[in-house]
Amino acid sequence: MSAEGVTSTMHIGKPPPQPKALNGFEHINRYWDKRLKVYAAKILPGQLYVSKAGEMVVTVLGSCVSACVRDPINGVGGMNHFMLPVQHSERAGINPELTDAARYGNWAMEFLINEVLKNGGIRKNLEVKLFGGGRVLAGMNKMDVGQKNIDFILHYLDQENIKVAVQDLGGAFPRKVLYFPDTGSVKVRKLKTTRNNVVFERENMYAKTINQQTTQGEIELF
Repeated sequence: MSAEGVTSTMHIGKPPPQPKALNGFEHINRYWDKRLKVYAAKILPGQLYVSKAGEMVVTVLGSCVSACVRDPINGVGGMNHFMLPVQHSERAGINPELTDAARYGNWAMEFLINEVLKNGGIRKNLEVKLFGGGRVLAGMNKMDVGQKNIDFILHYLDQENIKVAVQDLGGAFPRKVLYFPDTGSVKVRKLKTTRNNVVFERENMYAKTINQQTTQGEIELF
């Protein structure tokens, strides 16, 4: 496991009281991580979590991408977990930026950024780190879904004039990502020892769901 930075959120002995989740995030699964001795929030595809209480945000990524966004000065940040839907126009060779798929990604990013700003962050301070986009669902519709997600997020941040501080994107393996919004520390582990069917099945189901939603003309993230 590689690590960037050292988190300051570890505790010794009995777990401290669990911090209250920010409004709108009460439904996210949170637990005490005994190994790292910190409260953690586990997000699944289509979810995000924002914290200002020294928590860890955890997810496992295959073809999906997670953006970790924080304001290091005001101590608030979070992470999302999303995948763009695959649409018929893209299979026909039309620029995906002109389809509803890009609108879906825009929503996922704006939702996270707006929640960080709503809870005390300032846009000019934002620090962004990117992870995921592996070639895990490459066989679906004969497209490299992970690369599609990578292309979107890099284009989005360039258009928004937001710099990327760190990125670990692409490759052939799923990743487990542990993110500490208070310090910006990230721990990433490539899941190389197994194909990790749980990740594949979860993302495959997620992809089918969002593709069905967009064909109905509506995009619902959370």
